[in-house]
Amino acid sequence: MFKLKLPTDPRWANIAESNLEEILTDHAWCEQKAATNSITLITMLPEHPEIVSELLSIAQEELEHFQQVHEIIKARGYVLGRARKDDYVNDLAKFIVQGSRENLIIDRMLFAAMIEARSCERFKVLTETIKDEELKVFYRELMISEANHYTTFIGFARQLGDPDKVNKRWEEWLEYEAEVIKGYGTKETIHG
Repeated sequence: MFKLKLPTDPRWANIAESNLEEILTDHAWCEQKAATNSITLITMLPEHPEIVSELLSIAQEELEHFQQVHEIIKARGYVLGRARKDDYVNDLAKFIVQGSRENLIIDRMLFAAMIEARSCERFKVLTETIKDEELKVFYRELMISEANHYTTFIGFARQLGDPDKVNKRWEEWLEYEAEVIKGYGTKETIHG
């Protein structure tokens, strides 16, 4: 899926399911951060109205996901809890090039695509593994949404830069992410 080099070990879903309050809280905050990332990209691309419009839609959708997760948390008698640091995302951010504005924006798009791709893959693992029927359905729906976001971010990167160079850089992101993800999969978090 998405050419990810290292799939998630299905045992991660068992870890996640062992503490649903924690995984749901982490997931809620991941959605908030995804919305914030789209808004940040908007500030970098005001001269591209079609991209801004799509990023606004993504930001709104991510906030809707945040709300959906929060409603599940409340319905189960859990408490949202404080925002969590996402070490996986922070490790990925280290790979963003700090060169020209164009390269930075393209890398930010690929960074967003990578997070969406891994999140989609994790949601797929959850739908195939966990016993909670409500969450199976919920994560299946989100898996589709994340796949669409992944496609959008990759498309924007190719639109903003030379497609061949973007594809080459995406391969580098895939290799880097494979090394990063080796250190994860043992915590009750979406990327942990």
